[in-house]
Amino acid sequence: MKRILLVLAALASAPLAWAQSDDKAYCTQLSELYRRYVQNATGRRVDVEALQALDDCSRGKPATAIPVLEKRLRDAKITVPGGEFKP
Repeated sequence: MKRILLVLAALASAPLAWAQSDDKAYCTQLSELYRRYVQNATGRRVDVEALQALDDCSRGKPATAIPVLEKRLRDAKITVPGGEFKP
């Protein structure tokens, strides 16, 4: 009985692990786009919140980083991966 419960628990947690992996990959994509097109743009002031989001992403905290990076990219009129431009 314990083995069945362990197998069921492992199967139930698999989608969560997959989603977290997808979030990390997506966060990495957003970070690269932000660095390439927004952070390095001339005449921009330092965006502390975006820098924190980049740090969060690199430390494996995509849940806090993704919304900030998506907003900064959309504000700069950059289409985020897998999504249409939303003004």
